[in-house]
Amino acid sequence: MVTVTLVVLWLASGGCIPGNDSDMVRSGQPEGSTPGGSGATSATPTSVGASTLGRVVFIGTSLTAGYGLVDQSVRFTDRIQARVDSAGFPFEIVNAGVSGDTSADGLRKISWRLRGPVSVLVIELGGNDGLRGLPVDEMRGNLQAVMDSARTHHPAVRLVLAGMEACPNLGPTYSAEFRSVFTELARENDAVLIPFLLEGVAGSPELNQVDGIRPTVEGHTFVAETVWGYLEPVLRDISGKGEDQP
Repeated sequence: MVTVTLVVLWLASGGCIPGNDSDMVRSGQPEGSTPGGSGATSATPTSVGASTLGRVVFIGTSLTAGYGLVDQSVRFTDRIQARVDSAGFPFEIVNAGVSGDTSADGLRKISWRLRGPVSVLVIELGGNDGLRGLPVDEMRGNLQAVMDSARTHHPAVRLVLAGMEACPNLGPTYSAEFRSVFTELARENDAVLIPFLLEGVAGSPELNQVDGIRPTVEGHTFVAETVWGYLEPVLRDISGKGEDQP
């Protein structure tokens, strides 16, 4: 009940202003990022050789891109890279988040994002669809097509889907249908579901930027912990490391 209340407060206090996430400001490109201005950047692993790396690609919105952060090395994806290195997993985290992207935008770009090997695809799309009140069925179709494309390009890819919440002012029917898309798609596609990406962050002013939508540095720490809880078992399984192995 507390989580639901916080989500409603977050959405009602500025998290549901149409167009708030439509500026298309791309993720920064520090040294070593992908050339060509695609908005996809990759952290440089420190614990394993580059030739042994699998790739975990995050596609998403400003939440993934780290919009508003002065230092983009503190994004939740970069914190996850640090956890990956610490655990000794042979994976490179690739951040392909683009501010403003809807599920349709993500679908249009998916072939580019899937160039090169991809061991795990983490999908953080749909939040902007909810902000704009776009049809739920269209979002469902776009997300399904993203998953289909991932499996066409990389049949063995593991899928992780990050759930989001819709604006309560769009009505209970829309909100319920929006939420169910993530649950149903995860089940139908054998994907790991993160029920709510912003669990523990939404509704907390100290964990969000002044827009009330995007996490602060501290907020990204919370998001990283949430994502890691679902991603770590996937990486452990792919790596062949049992629970009792370091």
